[in-house]
Amino acid sequence: MDSAVIFDVDGVLLELTAPEEDIFFETFRSRYGIKDLSRDWDSYRTRNDEDIIAEILDTHGQPASERAPAADHYVKLFAETLAAGRISPVEIPGARRLLSQLMPQHAIGIATANFLSVARQRLATMGLWAPVSSHAFGAEGGGHKRQTVARAIAATGLPRDRIVFIGDNLNDVDAGLSSGVHFIGFATDPARRRRLAAAGARHTAGDHRETEALIATLLAPA
Repeated sequence: MDSAVIFDVDGVLLELTAPEEDIFFETFRSRYGIKDLSRDWDSYRTRNDEDIIAEILDTHGQPASERAPAADHYVKLFAETLAAGRISPVEIPGARRLLSQLMPQHAIGIATANFLSVARQRLATMGLWAPVSSHAFGAEGGGHKRQTVARAIAATGLPRDRIVFIGDNLNDVDAGLSSGVHFIGFATDPARRRRLAAAGARHTAGDHRETEALIATLLAPA
């Protein structure tokens, strides 16, 4: 294929629910007795699960050697909670249809700040993992969102003008613009779309039919 579409996961393909967030923070409470952590993901230095774990542990006097065990604890706890039916991923309306429409024409991937193993569990539960699995990148390796997106772009082997990245927050706008690919800011909330546009997103969508139409325009054959 000569074109690709890369998705952020939370806010674009899946909602990030409060019970799912709770599992991340439960890791610190149950393993280290660390409580009352900020739920504002933008309050951390780097919005990436691997880096957030490192920051929290450093701030609370835990050694660097605890970073990998903490991550493993979170991934295992998430899998156990999901298998027990105590959490249920929630699909963004239209995501399934959008992926099915794109698959015959474009390579598809994800670039998420969540650990890929957790993103895989969530997407697979909803039957959305297979379409994005060929070019899937997550928090592993750390770094800003632009670095995760860069890994996904490199994996496609395609020119940047043949790639669209879709995200829902300001880090995604930065990642899309800095990487030189086409960027679509997605948000069902009009105020959020205005913030994405103010940050530099030239294209925004409020539902996935709009997303599909924009992709068709941006990746139309020359």
